[in-house]
Amino acid sequence: MPGNTPRSGTGVEADGRRSAEDLLALARGGDGEAFRALVEPYRRELQVHCYRILGSVHDAEDVLQETLLAAWRGIGDYEQRSSTRTWLYRIATNRCLNALRADSRRLRERAAPKPEVPLPEPSRRRSEPSWLEPYPDVLLDQIADHQPGPEARYEVRESVSLAFLAALQLLPARQRAVLVLRDVLGFRASEVATMLDTTANAVTSALRRARGALTHELPSVAAPLPNSPRERRIVADFSRAFEAGDVDAIVALLTDDAWLTMPPLPLEYHGLDAIRHFLATVVLCDGRRHVLVPTRANGQPAFGYYLRDPRSPILHAHGLLVLTVSGDRIDALTRFHDTALMAMFGLPRSLRDSFEVDSGH
Repeated sequence: MPGNTPRSGTGVEADGRRSAEDLLALARGGDGEAFRALVEPYRRELQVHCYRILGSVHDAEDVLQETLLAAWRGIGDYEQRSSTRTWLYRIATNRCLNALRADSRRLRERAAPKPEVPLPEPSRRRSEPSWLEPYPDVLLDQIADHQPGPEARYEVRESVSLAFLAALQLLPARQRAVLVLRDVLGFRASEVATMLDTTANAVTSALRRARGALTHELPSVAAPLPNSPRERRIVADFSRAFEAGDVDAIVALLTDDAWLTMPPLPLEYHGLDAIRHFLATVVLCDGRRHVLVPTRANGQPAFGYYLRDPRSPILHAHGLLVLTVSGDRIDALTRFHDTALMAMFGLPRSLRDSFEVDSGH
């Protein structure tokens, strides 16, 4: 079995077309380049798998690194009773479950920002995850492009939608893992049982309970295809209304039972009246104006959210705004306050009013 640190080898450099069998044999002999070539095709999908279970991009990356290190250390014991992909998913899933059991992990709570203005009384105070973070579509493309056709890409994005992610986080950890492995990734019950060291009957039972719980949490109306004419029209109308500070025009684009949330703040505003009041008294109060820079997160339209300063040409980031589109309307507005997330989306912390990046920041 190789040691803790991969050593550089010559086999992979000599021939980039080596088979998985060749790479595995070299990796077992301590060739770090062969190991990297063996696992690299699965890196992004493993990160997304960890993200689905944990709800946090940063925690998913941490667990991915733990997974790859564990795979390197344990490759000598890999008996090839399953594919390399299945073996890696087994390690990743159990590392995620260990993370969820560890009270010391930061994924359990996120520090809530201090509001700049008093917030109105919410429709409810939620118990949903404060650690939920958005995931850049540019990274999802690295997975979706391996699957032909727009329908396959749509399914990849649906399985990381914010509504699906938030609902997943409400499930017990093992139910969460079972549902992702079975319904999202398509592993057989027997394979999942082996991964979780349980029985196929237990997997089937957990999947039935998880499906039942999610039925009440997910939207009943399908979203339009990403970047379809219908979605582009909704996004353009929203951006125009928001930048103009037109509360009524924004509200006209929402479904009657729309939600507004602001992770990690445990507050939810439900319905047109509550959202209209919030926009008028908080987001667009006192003539505040914003600039929205389009991006995509979790298969959904999103914007970098910048506040105009009447005393300066510099626009300062105030987080990320994600739209959940349902049919011809917007079903949810989710604003992530953490400006540290902006870099993952290729967005700066500040912009000049001409939309050029402020090179001093």
